[in-house]
Amino acid sequence: MRITLRKSSPLSVSLVVLGIFVGLMVCAPMLSRADVATTTAITIVNNSSREIRHVYLSPPDQNNWGPDQLVNSVIPAGGGSFTISNVSCSSSTIKVIAEDQDGCFLYQVVTCSENATWTITTSTARDCGN
Repeated sequence: MRITLRKSSPLSVSLVVLGIFVGLMVCAPMLSRADVATTTAITIVNNSSREIRHVYLSPPDQNNWGPDQLVNSVIPAGGGSFTISNVSCSSSTIKVIAEDQDGCFLYQVVTCSENATWTITTSTARDCGN
């Protein structure tokens, strides 16, 4: 059996290289958006007049809350703060849910691309189930 190699023209080689380049340009954004979890830190500052007794995390478009992040701690009223370190985010944002001493919930969606701070004030909207 005899194999013959054909000499390719410079134009056909250029078209192949161009095709590979275009393919990489199209696929690169898809590869960078792969479901890679990022980690961030979230600091909650409580400038309200109510103690925060529980803090939960959830995907921003769901009510699938995780465990209480404060465990057995509280965030005191009038300037207390608490930082949740190494928060794992599978999207660009995460929802933070705080429960105050009256059993009312406060919500904030924060970005995961950098460390975030959520300041709760007396005027932050509360969901008291009414």
